[in-house]
Amino acid sequence: MTIQFIDLKAQYQALKSSIDARIQQVLDHGQYIMGPEVAELEAKLAEYTGARHCITVASGTEALLIALMALDVKPGDEIITTPFTFVATAEVIALLGATPVFVDIEPDTCNVDASKIEAAITPRTRAIMPVSLYGQPADMDEINTIAARHGLTVIEDAAQSFGAEYKGEQSCNLSTIGCTSFFPSKPLGCYGDGGAIFTSDDHLARAMREIRVHGQERRYVHTRIGVGGRMDTLQCAVVLGKLERFEWEVEQRLRIGTRYNELFAGKVSTVTQRPDRTSVFAQYTVFVENREQVQDKLKAIGVPTAVHYPIPLHRQSAYAALGRISGKVSSSEVMAGRVMSLPMSADLSRQEQEHIVQLVIEALGR
Repeated sequence: MTIQFIDLKAQYQALKSSIDARIQQVLDHGQYIMGPEVAELEAKLAEYTGARHCITVASGTEALLIALMALDVKPGDEIITTPFTFVATAEVIALLGATPVFVDIEPDTCNVDASKIEAAITPRTRAIMPVSLYGQPADMDEINTIAARHGLTVIEDAAQSFGAEYKGEQSCNLSTIGCTSFFPSKPLGCYGDGGAIFTSDDHLARAMREIRVHGQERRYVHTRIGVGGRMDTLQCAVVLGKLERFEWEVEQRLRIGTRYNELFAGKVSTVTQRPDRTSVFAQYTVFVENREQVQDKLKAIGVPTAVHYPIPLHRQSAYAALGRISGKVSSSEVMAGRVMSLPMSADLSRQEQEHIVQLVIEALGR
């Protein structure tokens, strides 16, 4: 049995006619930058999340960068976030000369520990950037309450969680700004790079739309510093094609993730999902000891795995001197040595899943 870590080929085959037709439509009209599919996708994504505005951009990283630029983040400012995330979360902060302030995670969800955020706030703090890791939103009510008390903005890094819900509300519409990614492996992905920013703040939306086109208010009239941050029309067309079965894919991910939990119960420790929210399981992650040996055993018998993420950001040489640690980050360091992600996609069959679980349990000697 050949198992794919993420089966993008099966997804494409299921959506081939729709995606091909969408791409052909762009090839026919030839508007590769800011073509009609861009506005169409933005309208559909805004409706899906409930946010007033959606601004598509070139990547999830660009989404975070443009969001911070719209807030006028400057050198000397501090942004509170987690060290247990993909590097882009801290990268965009550092690119603007600001300081990422790292707060530890909850060891069971691997999301930022909201109870430790307030202690990290200083007069220089401008925003809080929680990450909805592995597809599950963080404790957004608690984070928003802390932010409101101190006059801060919350930016949800929802690169992995588009389609998830928190207390009945959609990820990307849980705070002032939400940012997501359409990298191919994401729950809703394109065939290159892409991303989107969501907000219901009209002023921020206008600023972000201008920033993504080099700060232009109108053609060749530049009112602010910007970037070349547009999502191209072909990639928007791909996402429009994938939207046709996205609700089904979210349901499948929930079903498959729940089944993984049931099959591993009492045998293997897994990331916890809180009862007041859902996860789209961008990755299905377990906790193991002796991870490298376990991965080697699984690789030898045809089960691909991945690690998200093996080195917390405060341990990365590029950020060791740029960031600031608030309190202890021991959970981030421990979980970085234990997390291991397994094959996960909406097209994963029950037979494949049961086979994976059996081999993981055997590899662990359980």
